[in-house]
Amino acid sequence: MPHTDLPPVLSVIIPAMNEQKTIAAVVREALRVHPSCEVIVVANGCRDRTAEAAESAGARVLRYEHPLGHDVGRSAGTQAARGQVMLYLDGDMPIGAGQLRPFVTAVIGGVDVALNRYRGPVRRRQTHPVVQAKHVLNTMLRRADLLGASLTAVPHALSRRAVDMLGAECLSVPPLALAKAVTAGLVVEAVHEVPVGRLNKRRAKVDGKDPLQEVVLADHIQAVKWYLSVTDPRGLRSDLGRERKRVRR
Repeated sequence: MPHTDLPPVLSVIIPAMNEQKTIAAVVREALRVHPSCEVIVVANGCRDRTAEAAESAGARVLRYEHPLGHDVGRSAGTQAARGQVMLYLDGDMPIGAGQLRPFVTAVIGGVDVALNRYRGPVRRRQTHPVVQAKHVLNTMLRRADLLGASLTAVPHALSRRAVDMLGAECLSVPPLALAKAVTAGLVVEAVHEVPVGRLNKRRAKVDGKDPLQEVVLADHIQAVKWYLSVTDPRGLRSDLGRERKRVRR
């Protein structure tokens, strides 16, 4: 999209590291979402031609020589974005424009945080720990209606108001950003389901553990600790009149 003094309606932010095989398709679909659109690819720590492929497809590329770490690319891209709506994607996951528009439409219509309704594999006998963490956090925030919807899952979109209120740096810890958005009274809704579980690449385990799973669980713990720090040790829930201080040891 040619640069003009008039800011775009939509900014699409796409962190990418070594995604030269998929990034062009992701960018092309993103550019089709809205007629007034900029696409920002945050190429961090790439050792292939991700940046060049993104630029050829029509994106503005922010280059970082070293990896920024999980989710930090979203913060960097958001700081550079000029749009009134921010749509977040992953560089390894091409999603059709028709599946992306509901998130943008929701924000234009007044939603501040438009989440993917995808809940993960909840019908298994043993539920994935990350899925459990999402449900627990939403319940604690008194938004059990969101089920497993979360800012950890793309696609999702934010209003400019949400970004200004939360701060771009907050987006590097998605569960914390969600907790702050709900607590601040922003309009948070799960607006459309994109089954990203089928699109995610399988990740190699280290010593039998998924490193990203450990990061996401720790992010949820950080969000819970923050919420309890701004409410009370029980998250504003009743203690049902228990007077435990009367019990002597």
